[in-house]
Amino acid sequence: MFVKIISTALVVVIVFMGIKQGWAMISGKPEMAQMLGRFHFNRQAVLINGIVTLLSAMLILFPRTFIAGNFLMAAAILLILCLQLSLKDLKGAAIELPFLLMNLAAIFLQHPLAKTN
Repeated sequence: MFVKIISTALVVVIVFMGIKQGWAMISGKPEMAQMLGRFHFNRQAVLINGIVTLLSAMLILFPRTFIAGNFLMAAAILLILCLQLSLKDLKGAAIELPFLLMNLAAIFLQHPLAKTN
């Protein structure tokens, strides 16, 4: 029961953050444009990254697409983390690391509504 509560809380946080960050990218918030502009992302690249982030957040909500959504979001986070490291920005990479670990922990804990055998 305790694992289900932790898993539910983790899913809620991941989906909230995914929607928040994805929407910020799609709507072109200045701080998102500035961060991704450091990697030479143009407007279309930021838009695609935002759509992928929103899509992955939506996929996480459903038990059948939970793993795919978490992998997709983890891949997007890993991309940003690697780009931060390519610029030798250890602080930026360290900020991304907990978000990557949250997705991996969610995969380990599984979807809270999934039927277990």
